[in-house]
Amino acid sequence: MQEAFAAALERWPAEGVPANPRAWLVSTGRFKAIDQLRRRARFDASLGVLADQLGDGVTPPSDAIEDGVADDRLRLIFTCCHPALPPDGQVALTLREVCGLTTEEIAHAFLTAPPTVAQRIVRAKSKIRDAGIPYEVPALADLPVRLDAVLRVVYLVFNEGYSASVGRAVTRADLSAEAIRLGRLLADLLPDPEVLGLLALMLLHDARRAARTSADGDLVLLDDQDRSLWDRARIGEGVALLERALAARRTGPYAVQAAIAAMHAQSPDATATDWAEVVGLFDVLVQMDPSPVVELNRAAAVAMRDGPAAGLSLIDAILGRGELADYHLAHSARGELLRRLGRHDEAIAAYRRALELVTQEPERRLLEKRLRGL
Repeated sequence: MQEAFAAALERWPAEGVPANPRAWLVSTGRFKAIDQLRRRARFDASLGVLADQLGDGVTPPSDAIEDGVADDRLRLIFTCCHPALPPDGQVALTLREVCGLTTEEIAHAFLTAPPTVAQRIVRAKSKIRDAGIPYEVPALADLPVRLDAVLRVVYLVFNEGYSASVGRAVTRADLSAEAIRLGRLLADLLPDPEVLGLLALMLLHDARRAARTSADGDLVLLDDQDRSLWDRARIGEGVALLERALAARRTGPYAVQAAIAAMHAQSPDATATDWAEVVGLFDVLVQMDPSPVVELNRAAAVAMRDGPAAGLSLIDAILGRGELADYHLAHSARGELLRRLGRHDEAIAAYRRALELVTQEPERRLLEKRLRGL
């Protein structure tokens, strides 16, 4: 198209503007592209002949150094996750510039405001410019230093695919598939226990995708899902990867989350789930990776183990600290526990607060259904 615009600037002043400028530009751009592809094909064929001639009798050295990252996107992710940048800046910049997530989607992942994310990205770019950080793919030996940030990028891409932050669909299969693809590449490249744990976690969650929406596109919660729709092959693969990760005796947060997901995946229904074991795993996760979201998920598990009142007190404590005040899932979880306790007026208020904050249409419909039921 750039060449088509250049051609227009040359020809239109002399020949006049065509009757349909848009069609002219599209047609010209198409022909320019075809010509370029034909030239490239001839050039590539010539290179092949030349390579065959130069390669005769030549053995490549056995100690040839390669960066080891064959995939273009993974290469870019490792490149952008530069240790000279702040961790949140690395992740935000990579999600925006390499993975194509919007500022709003990244803000949802960070549980922060879009302007805050935009500032992080601007600061990261300024740091690259001011410090003269070169665009350079790291060598294989330098990858482990960047691994934590890379894993976080892949995890957040998967999360956006597993539960879209905005829009009419519950999931985005394209993002989930891409994150799993990157996870497989990472597992081949760096079979670290946490890499295996993350891949296991993504597979175990993705195995439930077909059961997470109804025929009408409505959200179906875990307790209500038809578990016969779960992908047993993916569950088996995820459990096998989890066992490999746990066998290394260097368990990290992703492996613990995968262990929790495996508890759900291997239970025939919600009531058969070993909720005491799930709470125990969340206790470990809170120690490893403390965050209000982890505490919220633990509170939901405690409610299943000890009853809704126990879970509600934990959620109220989180909200009482001023954390997750703008997180719709905290208010919807609180509304659900209040509903189960028969405190309908308070449940209605909690669901209404969640409705003020929700941005995904299927979640909105579920909250509205809960309200109608009350």
